[in-house]
Amino acid sequence: MGLFHCPMGAPFYDDEACIDCGMCSATTKEEMVEASKKIRAYLRSHTEKMEAIRKIAVTGKGGVGKSIVVTLLANVLKRRGYRIFILDTDESNPGLYRMFGFDKEPKPLMTLLSRFSLSEPEPSNEWLKREQITSQDIPSEYILDLEGLKFLTVGKIVDPFQGCACSMADITRNLVAKLVVMDKELMLVDTEAGIESFGRGVERSVDTVLIVVEPSFESLALAEKIAYMAEGMGIGRVGAILNKVSSEQVRQKMIEELSKKNVKPIGTVYFDTHLSEAGFEGTALGDSKATLDMELIADLLLKDSK
Repeated sequence: MGLFHCPMGAPFYDDEACIDCGMCSATTKEEMVEASKKIRAYLRSHTEKMEAIRKIAVTGKGGVGKSIVVTLLANVLKRRGYRIFILDTDESNPGLYRMFGFDKEPKPLMTLLSRFSLSEPEPSNEWLKREQITSQDIPSEYILDLEGLKFLTVGKIVDPFQGCACSMADITRNLVAKLVVMDKELMLVDTEAGIESFGRGVERSVDTVLIVVEPSFESLALAEKIAYMAEGMGIGRVGAILNKVSSEQVRQKMIEELSKKNVKPIGTVYFDTHLSEAGFEGTALGDSKATLDMELIADLLLKDSK
């Protein structure tokens, strides 16, 4: 298949995972559309009903505040007694670990790939090949642990000509799919900006997609595309978190626009200067009025989970 990434994970045509959708052989837009319809229909018909929230992907346009939403939500849920896995999959933005108060990042998972391991001995990635992965299986150098919060990062593209992020997406997809999340545990995935991760099937194994939306035309338009793709993967819980909202009037206008696009709003985080200052300084996010907004969103998520 060359550089083609099968959405079903089949390494070649007629493999066991192949559903004969025709995407790998499509040469026209019409053929790709028909193949996409077959994939969506298959995933919807083979999706088991999720009784509880386990794995959440936080998505949206670049700059809407995905990392801030992940941090606020994780801190609130941790205070509710949940153990949280944070997976930073954004290969560009470097600051998520600082928002949680860590002074360094863990060893990037991308170093499991030989082309990223540089002069170090090639690391063992046997644990990543297991059918199921528990937190105990992950070598300690890849995890930062802080009072019930475990932080992992896929890594960042830092040098020119380092190559595309496709192989990094493969690691992300495998880990999200295989990680065993127990009762009172939740996984939050901070995704890269846009919709490319959906094209690579990274979100296929999550049960909840949260779309962070800011007051802009581009953000609202992308939210519609993300919702379409997530629902096409068979993900039952898809909703928008309104962020950087300056007034009730703006909030109502955003809700109206999202309604036209069949995107369900689940909560609002109003503009908070404390978040802007912390983001500018690269410091941990403390409690602020945005924390209270996130408390309400967490209540809705946990209620739906039960």
